[in-house]
Amino acid sequence: MTFAISGRPIGPSHPPYVIAELSANHNGSLERAFATIDAVSQCGADAVKLQTYTADTLTIDCAAPDFMIRGGLWDGYKLYDLYRWAETPFEWQRPLFEHGRKRGITVFSTPFDETAVDLLEDLGCPAYKIASFELVDLPLIRYAASTGKPMIMSTGLANETEIAEAVEAARGAGCRNLALLHCTSSYPAPIDQANLRQLPLLSRRFSTVGGLSDHTMGTTAAIAAVALGACLIEKHFTISRADKGPDSEFSLEPDELRRLCTEARDAWLALGKDGFSRPPAEAGSDVFRRSIYFVRDLPAGAIVGPDDIRRIRPGKGLAPKHFDALVGRRLKSAVMRGTATAWELFED
Repeated sequence: MTFAISGRPIGPSHPPYVIAELSANHNGSLERAFATIDAVSQCGADAVKLQTYTADTLTIDCAAPDFMIRGGLWDGYKLYDLYRWAETPFEWQRPLFEHGRKRGITVFSTPFDETAVDLLEDLGCPAYKIASFELVDLPLIRYAASTGKPMIMSTGLANETEIAEAVEAARGAGCRNLALLHCTSSYPAPIDQANLRQLPLLSRRFSTVGGLSDHTMGTTAAIAAVALGACLIEKHFTISRADKGPDSEFSLEPDELRRLCTEARDAWLALGKDGFSRPPAEAGSDVFRRSIYFVRDLPAGAIVGPDDIRRIRPGKGLAPKHFDALVGRRLKSAVMRGTATAWELFED
């Protein structure tokens, strides 16, 4: 399984790729969007992700019951009005991509229809993210995949069959660089429903690089996901939750994102490699192990008794498992109290 964005390899052998989702946290201000990209860069994340849609590409302006939101953060909103509030205008996309390049941070986006893909292709978008809610839009997936760009797909709401259909659509249309993100599509998502154990299953079942699109509060789930093999971590980001906005309630602030970047990479480093080889950091710690030492002065030819040796620290002598084998053996030469036992000190 291989995956890369803008030349940055992503996978189990590389540190987690941290994506900060701008989403609607620009609060309608292009200058705030620029400042958010600056903050993401300063926090050490790998990429900023935009969303490319308008209210008209997502839905229709309709107040029928089907188009009204009931419950949750956006209770009472008409879908159209929510998306008008939250959209990142198409005319902002080029300046945001250019600003990211100036800051040296990767910018890519989630297209929500074919016109968005066309725009993003014109901007040189290096990868595409398919949102959980669009995972069932197989024509959109095929259209994005036909660009040949790397694709990341979130799997919230989807059952195994729907995920398989989306993967088949992407690969069938030309995507050779695919990652799947485990996701709980609730805003915010309850920590006890993060269900992170599904993450390694997702990667194995579909032979893709795996990651987490995390909507829980804080960073605990994201760090735990790294221990389960997450190679990508996506979190919504805002300069300040106090400023409010469509997604601010479940978004990280700069101090939290900075901590996530550090701790996710530390968690990956802590995984190390399997097997029973001793790490270099243990060099020199043998002094704190037990081994067998002489605790009495003994002349050459003496027969070693059980009170002449002890299993003590440091660990420079023979291992404690040899204690019984040493009792009753004859010494080749005299030894002093505090001498580490060694086979060459004994007659055969």
